[in-house]
Amino acid sequence: MHQNYKNSLIKFRDAEVGYEAKFSADLEVALVYPSPYRIAAASLGFHSIVKVVNQLEFACAHRAALPESDELDVLRCLESLRPVSDYDAIGYSVAYEMELSGIIKTLRLCGLPTLSKDRPESAPLVFAGGPLTFSNPAPIGPFFDVICLGEGEDLVGQLLQTYENCGRDRKKTINLLAESPGFYVPSLHGDNVPAIARADERHVPAQSQFTTPYSELSNMHLTEAVRGCSRGCNYCVMRRSTNGGMRLGLPEKVLASIPDHATRVGLVGASVTDHPQIAEIVEAVVASGREVGISSLRADKLTERLVAGLAAGGYRTLTVAADGASQKLRFSMDRRTNDGHLIQSAKLAKAFGLKTLKVYMMVGLPEETDADFDELTSLIQKLHQHHPRIALGVSPFVAKRHTPLDGQPYAGIDVVNRRLKIMRKNLKGMAEIRPTSARWAWVEYMLAQGTQASGLAVIEAEKNGGNFAAYKKAFSNEACRPTGPIAKVPSSSERATAQRLKVIRSS
Repeated sequence: MHQNYKNSLIKFRDAEVGYEAKFSADLEVALVYPSPYRIAAASLGFHSIVKVVNQLEFACAHRAALPESDELDVLRCLESLRPVSDYDAIGYSVAYEMELSGIIKTLRLCGLPTLSKDRPESAPLVFAGGPLTFSNPAPIGPFFDVICLGEGEDLVGQLLQTYENCGRDRKKTINLLAESPGFYVPSLHGDNVPAIARADERHVPAQSQFTTPYSELSNMHLTEAVRGCSRGCNYCVMRRSTNGGMRLGLPEKVLASIPDHATRVGLVGASVTDHPQIAEIVEAVVASGREVGISSLRADKLTERLVAGLAAGGYRTLTVAADGASQKLRFSMDRRTNDGHLIQSAKLAKAFGLKTLKVYMMVGLPEETDADFDELTSLIQKLHQHHPRIALGVSPFVAKRHTPLDGQPYAGIDVVNRRLKIMRKNLKGMAEIRPTSARWAWVEYMLAQGTQASGLAVIEAEKNGGNFAAYKKAFSNEACRPTGPIAKVPSSSERATAQRLKVIRSS
């Protein structure tokens, strides 16, 4: 074993506080995160699936993550240091499209053929789940025998029990699961992804299984305050996760889930500040002597009480989302946030001593013009009058499947970069611009709107160096061309969106 790799696994394992590993069972499952350990350790979904598998009487879960080094030849699990290929089944948690390269790398380090169809019958069952399944898992399809769709806490137990009942026969297992709700068998379903599943209420709130200084959220215990989202923002896949509404974590359950050893607590969810008792929960965490963090703040839900609690809990940056450069664009996306909410956020950040107001936004939205950025300049001038340090986190818009904006084209690398240039010029001295890459956002778009053929193209791109030029060449194949939105009957929300866009076009 590569000694540095072994030492890093031991270092990560020994630094975890609160984790009770399960070392043996009839069915041994390796759970793989296709990004480095520091990101895996910050994934509440990954923690939750590890817990669920370890609670099964017949199974145990050991963890592996994408190694930082490119010099390794074997992927190993943290708990046992054994090769992942030794395990009876291998499960992946996939958060978003750009982790596909990590899937390919880790499968190769497992010593397995990259594609499911090329593996012998004696190979372990290789399955996946995770947040990506809420939008479009088709591109990762060729790499997996079966994919759990949506909230996977109940599905993973059903999948493993079926595999065990079938005598660990991969073919029998996938044939049975293909007929069961919540499972996508790419070899049988093709690009036609079935409906997602919803987990039982007993799984809410999910919580971390350990804390570690080697997480992206150093030494932070994560617990769900809410699951899903009650809003219908037209670009967001979380609108699909709610099955009709947001589910709240009861304050007493959220607070009871925090272990004694936790010194920092992260309240997680797509719309935490929509929880009607969020200020009370924050105050209770702070009163216990802990720092507190929240995964998402809605500008229209900020109050003096909530921001005061966050400041007392160690918050230094108040982060909100504008999303669109103008009110017209926010209206078109069904966003409730307006300039007044954002200005009030700046005032609150200043009043409670928060060093930075960070505002997330997108560029390259449908109907966007240069005039929208004149309005943005005016807004930032107003924010800057109330807070001296403004940071803009800017991401190119990428249309996702199963949203009203599904099928909208990517604005273009040149267009996005030109808008960023306008922002830098107009906002110089008022705001720091922190953009994500227009090029790699295009790659994300090609996968988000792609099919299994798009996933196969990533193999070619990675083989040719994994840089942008390699991806551009691989996606030039006609089979990788985005196919447009999935045919479906529009919902009332989607019809309302279409009407708003008509109003905007005519104005």
